Amino acid sequence: MSQEIPIPKELWDLIPSAAQAALLVFLGNLQTELIDLRQQVADLNARLGKNSQNSSKPPSSDAPSLKRPPPRESSGRRRGAQPGHELHRRPLLPPDEEIPRKPNACRRCGAALTGSDPQPLRHQVIELPPIKPLVTEYQLHRLVCPCCGTSTCASLPEGVPVGQQGPRLQATLAVLTGAYRLSKDQAETLCDDLFRIPICPGTICQLEQQTTEALAPVVEELQQHIKTKHANLDETGWREEGKRAWLWVAVTAMVTVFHIARSRGAAVARSLLGPGLHWVVTSDRYSAYQWLALRRRQLCWAHLRRDFQAMIDRNNSGSSIGQELLLFSDDVFHWWYRVRDGTLRRSSLLTYIAEQRPWLRTLLKKGSVCGCAKTVGVCRALLKLEPALWTFLRVVGVEPTNNAAERALRHAVLWRKSSYGTASAKGSRYVAHILSVIATCRQQGRNVLEFVTACCQARLQGRTPPSLLPTPA
Repeated sequence: MSQEIPIPKELWDLIPSAAQAALLVFLGNLQTELIDLRQQVADLNARLGKNSQNSSKPPSSDAPSLKRPPPRESSGRRRGAQPGHELHRRPLLPPDEEIPRKPNACRRCGAALTGSDPQPLRHQVIELPPIKPLVTEYQLHRLVCPCCGTSTCASLPEGVPVGQQGPRLQATLAVLTGAYRLSKDQAETLCDDLFRIPICPGTICQLEQQTTEALAPVVEELQQHIKTKHANLDETGWREEGKRAWLWVAVTAMVTVFHIARSRGAAVARSLLGPGLHWVVTSDRYSAYQWLALRRRQLCWAHLRRDFQAMIDRNNSGSSIGQELLLFSDDVFHWWYRVRDGTLRRSSLLTYIAEQRPWLRTLLKKGSVCGCAKTVGVCRALLKLEPALWTFLRVVGVEPTNNAAERALRHAVLWRKSSYGTASAKGSRYVAHILSVIATCRQQGRNVLEFVTACCQARLQGRTPPSLLPTPA
């Protein structure tokens, strides 16, 4: 390895040749170590520079010093609704009591007034009545047979729970913990404060397991349904029995299914989507989805934008590539929003993308030899997966982002932060079932409490629970 002589040549010639050779080897090793140290420093700086704009980290983890994009310039209009907007009025409820109010005299001349207004102004006041629990007591008599002396006790009627909590109270507790993320202690306090119902955390746990069994047939139907529709798939960390686990979510147009597993591998994704996949899956570039055929896969452009921003933030030979890729993604989203809003025909979008795809491939090829290892890795991966960038153009109903799955996970992530996960596999099953039902009910505009109550009643009476499968249009 040739090295520049670090001292004047006349002094270098005075050094014995053996010492010169040893010194050159030492300098070569030192230079290699310096290169490695510079790379380590660059990698550490890149790790320190990760935030929600250039990685998958949540915004809550961003440092206070992170500079946000500058706010948009003020339009000069006042806050609130603007002139000409569509009015949104609070709907009137069926009244429990009507109190007519009629004026007795004219407000101008004082003359007496009679008659009725066929369309009076309606002013409704909504109030909560004092909440008193409805307690039904079943007195089971125990009678002795006069012939043989055997004691016989009466049994509960069919459909009456063995415990002290009825199906609506059971469903209410499930909604409080699952939909509003209350802890067991908080649910206990709320029941006492609002309902005057004594209950303990252990009973709430037992009721959650009963709710799991009541919802099981419903969730099994949903799990089969997502195998027959285009789906958005994503996963996030979870804790089960203090050990690492993952919460998976699959979102279709009208159904959402959650699943907690100890693995983040492809086997879980296969079990959720089914072996014979004939629909499109939108996801990020995580390796668990590599088994998907490119024609059945749509890569999330929102994730790609963060990858492009990370290229820019590294401030190295790949930054210019990242800048051009980010600008290209801006154009893609601009065109897509216009198609979605109906201001651009889909055929025009196909023409625009067809013209720009060769330029994108050229950019990715330049990035694959730019010298930055991470930028090279991303660009080479995208060159292999490039057809999966454009599935949303070919298949109607497929979005270019995985935002639907990420939105579905937000509620679960907040629940995980406050509960630290689940203490058992049974608890994980309850979380997955109640989250699936809550998310699907809200997608379909159905009342969560009423649906869960109906499922609990059906379990007590031995009937088939209602279904959440969307009805064909």
